[in-house]
Amino acid sequence: MPPAKAVARTFPARETVEGAGVRLHRAFGYDHLPLFDPFLMLDDFRAENPADYLAGFPWHPHRGIETVTYMLYGRVEHRDSLGHSGSVEAGGVQWMTAGSGIIHQEMPKPVDGRMGGFQLWVNLPRSHKMIDPRYQEVPGNDVPIISPQRGVRIRIISGTIGEVTGPVQDIVGFPEFFDVMLGPDVPFSHEVSAEHTAAAYVIGGSGHFDLRQEKEMGNRTMILFSREGKRVHVVAGSDGARFLYLSGMPHHDPIAWRGPIVMNTQEELRQAFDEYRKGTFLRKR
Repeated sequence: MPPAKAVARTFPARETVEGAGVRLHRAFGYDHLPLFDPFLMLDDFRAENPADYLAGFPWHPHRGIETVTYMLYGRVEHRDSLGHSGSVEAGGVQWMTAGSGIIHQEMPKPVDGRMGGFQLWVNLPRSHKMIDPRYQEVPGNDVPIISPQRGVRIRIISGTIGEVTGPVQDIVGFPEFFDVMLGPDVPFSHEVSAEHTAAAYVIGGSGHFDLRQEKEMGNRTMILFSREGKRVHVVAGSDGARFLYLSGMPHHDPIAWRGPIVMNTQEELRQAFDEYRKGTFLRKR
């Protein structure tokens, strides 16, 4: 069996406020550049109090990135400048490639009194910053669930395990995005491409993500694995564990990031915001 990766660093998710006043937890973001390359940010907007999220994320632009919305419960209603509208329901995912530019809004809504999910930002490489915007939207029933061994359930959003490939495909950087659920004391191993950045975010229970360490990692802990090693190996704690697993090919590009726009230079940022103010942000298709 190939050697397991060590845990390089861990970060507690921090409370912050975004949008029109949405209270959420940020697992990693601007302050952690470029550790998670090609990933830029992961926000956890699980909440019990509707006042924490109902203000939502009114109309705003994006350029140069992809946003990935994954819902556990409740839904996010969305509309955009391309005339697209709909909602991401519990278990579903929306992988939006902003590319050259899109303007949209996202409004979280409870279902049966519950709302919770995550948004991941994925950087686009310099060669793809200005590609045409597109969506890949997948309802929960179309996200495959596998049980490779007793006590293990994995929802595969993108990437491949065994002969099962997730529904989100043709993404630059060949990212993997899994929702992994482990029963008490159950182990999980997954081989990682040598070039990929690998990380995990604990969303339930706890577990050992590095057998060299005695400490278990619990809810809202962000874990960055070392470059060395060829697989991640996790052992759930006595109450089981649930975590989001991420891996992807780093771009190693310079990053110029302000608000919802991520480019490679400050001049490109200036141009993007200037176009937004002038009403020329959206490119003709």
